[in-house]
Amino acid sequence: MATEYRSLLMRANRLMGANLVDANLVKIDDLEKANERLLELVASGQPRQNTVLGILCYEMKVVREEDVLQHVVDNEGVGLVDLRDYDVPEDIRRQTDVSSCWATWSVPFDREEDFHFIATAYYLSPAVRAHWEKLLGGSVLWFGVTLDAIADYLEKLELERAVPASGTRSPFGRPVTPGGTTAPFAKPGSNAPFPKPAGSVTAAPFPTAAPVPPATGGSTPPTAVPPPVRT
Repeated sequence: MATEYRSLLMRANRLMGANLVDANLVKIDDLEKANERLLELVASGQPRQNTVLGILCYEMKVVREEDVLQHVVDNEGVGLVDLRDYDVPEDIRRQTDVSSCWATWSVPFDREEDFHFIATAYYLSPAVRAHWEKLLGGSVLWFGVTLDAIADYLEKLELERAVPASGTRSPFGRPVTPGGTTAPFAKPGSNAPFPKPAGSVTAAPFPTAAPVPPATGGSTPPTAVPPPVRT
């Protein structure tokens, strides 16, 4: 990971953890242990596991991710989105900076005039919001999403970029065989960046549907129009 992204990753996680403590969602002692574990995982070079939230939720099991999302909905007025059911425009997929997304656990998924729609598992981190607002300019509408959904989306995007488009000749003249590449993302049945114990079931924190507009009144952002329905 490049130095600039590593710095962003550490800052995003540090402020995420601090705000989880401020919100009484985790204890400071647990956060300190999670931060130590995060340093080990960052050194391993596995971006899917580089998340203090994931460590707290799926490795230490001291907080549930759905409770964190519910806190964001109730206290920040942020809506929720399921990226698996969303048709992200091709131009946005093409322009996505995957390294920034991994570092901030956030992805742009739509745009309507001057409004940018971003799904994030790290809304509670001011460093994440500041990064994307500066990078994109204009107005940003935030939507909560799970770590798993972010990771699956990014790994699929990386796979698409690694495989030549249909009809493109390989540099050595060999045909590209569809389905011949093993996807790097988690096998079916793993619903979190940290695999859950066999037999455990975690209820989905939101229904699989189109993005839900955030609640109004004193929230950030104060109002958010839902993304246009694409056919």
